[in-house]
Amino acid sequence: MPGQNLYFASDFHLGTDGLSESSQEREKKIVRWLDYIKDDCKTLFLVGDCFDFWFEFKEVIPKGNIRFLGKLAELRDLGIEIHLFHGNHDMWIKDYFTTELGIIIHASYLIFEHNGKRIFISHGDGLGPGDRKYKILKRVLRNPLNKWLFARLHPNFSVKLMRWISQKKGKLGIKQPNYQGKEKEWLYLFCEKYLKNNDYVDYFIFGHRHLVIDLLLDNQKSRYINLGDMISFNSYAVYKDNSLSVKSFENEHLEIITS
Repeated sequence: MPGQNLYFASDFHLGTDGLSESSQEREKKIVRWLDYIKDDCKTLFLVGDCFDFWFEFKEVIPKGNIRFLGKLAELRDLGIEIHLFHGNHDMWIKDYFTTELGIIIHASYLIFEHNGKRIFISHGDGLGPGDRKYKILKRVLRNPLNKWLFARLHPNFSVKLMRWISQKKGKLGIKQPNYQGKEKEWLYLFCEKYLKNNDYVDYFIFGHRHLVIDLLLDNQKSRYINLGDMISFNSYAVYKDNSLSVKSFENEHLEIITS
């Protein structure tokens, strides 16, 4: 039987080597984490960029990550509900995870209600002010015609090409602006604007930034949480006993930005 807690993690970037470990080493660590949480997990949210590149051809998916995929299958067999979000690296996820594993896919965001709390969940890429070049690129990459044209390429070429591009963008392609305060944190500003124009939200949970952030919003009630990653921080969030906290797996010290 599933447990009672909600777990959130993002930015595994499986499929490419990291700063101090190979993709396979990171995959084994993530599997250990999934084993660690499975006994008390009710719902698992994987908030984007689980893969450094993912494209589903009609009959083909990128090779590798078999330990991770097998562990997700095990969790589903245990009755744990899993939500998988598109990130900017794996926005071409389609129906493989749903048809094979029964995982729920989200291309943009989800508002999830639990024990009277409203939780806004999204990878976070392209939200808030700024980043105009990426917002244009995102529209291009998600264009149905462009996806159809890319699918015409042979996987031996296209997958290798995209992984090469990711590496050229920087180690793991994860270069993000350093934290420079609330007034320059685009996702924080997105949360503030959202609350002015929409219903109340208790927690905003994002990935993408590769920083662990926990900020109280101006209403002094809602919180903006950024999950960090499973690369540098081994970080994740858990909603337990009516409280959400950010933790680190196999890492004694976790630096959380709180102001």
